Amino acid sequence: MDARALLTDGFGRISELYADLADGLDEQALHHRPGGTGNPVGWLLWHVARGQDHQVAGLSGEPQVWESWQARLGMSQGLDDIGYGHTSAQVDAVRIADPALLLDYHRDVAAATSAYLARVDEDELDRVIDRHWDPPVTVGVRLVSIQGDCLQHLGQVAYVRGLPAV
Repeated sequence: MDARALLTDGFGRISELYADLADGLDEQALHHRPGGTGNPVGWLLWHVARGQDHQVAGLSGEPQVWESWQARLGMSQGLDDIGYGHTSAQVDAVRIADPALLLDYHRDVAAATSAYLARVDEDELDRVIDRHWDPPVTVGVRLVSIQGDCLQHLGQVAYVRGLPAV
């Protein structure tokens, strides 16, 4: 298996898991904060899609899918806000009433990711994008990092969904 096929498979698994976890959610389930302060499922799903969108667009040089989606989701934080470092008030402000919109946004992000991966070659995977680390970070390493981040947050979604209803 070549690296592109492996990366494509990994991102495909993220899409499948995302769809499974978003299935059947209602507004209460989307916005319930475990313990009153934990990240709700809706915020986590938004953050997964935003993080993937932001980072893959940065690698590909293509516009973020978010440019056409933020108004549809009733949000206007701009292109740099992916949820990292959000305060509790900012987490509460991410209010998405319809999980189908999150699914549709992530489907568009996944399509943009697939389009980028279709043209990735060995030279692109070896391209250094951050020299602040030793060894420097390459596109290939960043793509694996994006997958890891998405899977960690989707694991959090699965955990929160499994908690008893309050």
